[in-house]
Amino acid sequence: MKTEDTGTKRYRAELTRLRALLNMVADVYQYPQVKDLILNRDIPPDIRGEIKIYSDQELKRFNAFLTKVDVQTARLMLIHQMLGTRMSDTLTLRTDCLIEKDGETIIQIHQMKTHFYEKPISQELAALIKEAIRYREKEHGKGKYIFTSLSDPSKPMKYATVQQKITDKIYQENLRDDKGEYFGFGSHMYRHIYGMKLAEMHVDDWTIARLLGHRSLRNVKYYRKMSNKILADDTRKTRNRLSKMVLECLEGWEEEYEKIRFDDSLQ
Repeated sequence: MKTEDTGTKRYRAELTRLRALLNMVADVYQYPQVKDLILNRDIPPDIRGEIKIYSDQELKRFNAFLTKVDVQTARLMLIHQMLGTRMSDTLTLRTDCLIEKDGETIIQIHQMKTHFYEKPISQELAALIKEAIRYREKEHGKGKYIFTSLSDPSKPMKYATVQQKITDKIYQENLRDDKGEYFGFGSHMYRHIYGMKLAEMHVDDWTIARLLGHRSLRNVKYYRKMSNKILADDTRKTRNRLSKMVLECLEGWEEEYEKIRFDDSLQ
């Protein structure tokens, strides 16, 4: 692996499976020494990739661009952003997903990867979803899913269909990100933005997890690490106080301190 591999793959999963296979061979054929061929330290640690998000300006440009796509796809993308769901969960929203409870509009989300959960939504988002449901019923009749497959309205729209629609339009409209490159179809980045904005608003971890549909608080810490704004805001008073304490200790330095501040040779 070290001499032949030229890529960046770390082979963690492959090594783990190979060790399991060797352990099975050791047990079946009574070769206990085989179990020592791959040690724990031989397997590289699992490194979590950097969570990426759109900047505020990129998000504004992308949402302005959505007026150029067909109306139901535009609704899908806006609903996806406002819900903070995975794209698979947005695509499988059901026509009976909205309920009224204690004066609030509640949406029921059936997660493809994990479980079913509910959360309250704004009236604006509810109105957008209701309009998407009316469009579905007008174009395809009543059915289970709001966003339907083009070939079979009884099934949800496929991810590849949405990706193709958005990507084709991005190139047609020459939509660029902050680096001047074409926008990618980063559908999961909206979920990251949703979680980060909740963290910036100082929403507690349990509520963030609940709104994102997480069963545990384990992943919430990643949303809190995504923005320096929280660190800057939460520590501003402390940092200013520390600076003041240092200045108080410099009493009597006046001219010497000013020289240190502005003499480039001392930096």
